[in-house]
Amino acid sequence: MKPARSHRLIVLVLSVILALAGATMSGCATTASTEAESDQMHANAPLDTSGDTEEPAAVFEEETMHVSTVNVTGTETATIQTSKGTIKLAFYPADAPNTVASFIELADSGFYNGLKFHRVVPNFVAQGGDPLTRDLTVEQIRGGVGGAGTGGPGWTQKAEFNSRKHETGTLAMARAQNVDSAGSQFYICLAPQPSLDGQYTVFGQVTEGMDVVMAIEVGDTIESITIER
Repeated sequence: MKPARSHRLIVLVLSVILALAGATMSGCATTASTEAESDQMHANAPLDTSGDTEEPAAVFEEETMHVSTVNVTGTETATIQTSKGTIKLAFYPADAPNTVASFIELADSGFYNGLKFHRVVPNFVAQGGDPLTRDLTVEQIRGGVGGAGTGGPGWTQKAEFNSRKHETGTLAMARAQNVDSAGSQFYICLAPQPSLDGQYTVFGQVTEGMDVVMAIEVGDTIESITIER
């Protein structure tokens, strides 16, 4: 009788061990799948990597955020003169007041003049506004040389997420993983991007020259951004 009981006990213990092992493997597979999906979304996002480091993303204190002193009346528009043609923009100051003011501040200072579009993904976005691209060639930007996509104005600003949708021609701020890390890099949607809604600060819309936006390629130049009041 004792040997039979011992045998049953051994079988029971082995069954428990196998069940636990199976659950562990299942958990690992689920984690790996989730991480892969997260990485894929991260790769497709219109990121400004100027705040990225090998360390965990820094938590920016609210008092360190840039607050523009530009007075926005709500009548301002912008004209982007590119090497491909002219793009006109309207702003959403009621939805993203500091973002609009900060963009106008940079444009008025001539910050954007001579910068290049460093990222263009068909049916997704055209992205520019990185000061590091000013002295880079098209070949360097395309080859990932010189840090294109990692530059900024030397400050960040607090996110102003709002209910505006990412539609064709939407103007919004790129950012790093931290939501309050936008600086000077902006993007224009080449098609509706509902997956980005509520995650990036939408602050304007193309009103004229969408054909120019669609023709933009990596390395095309922002010759100037002029604010009309």
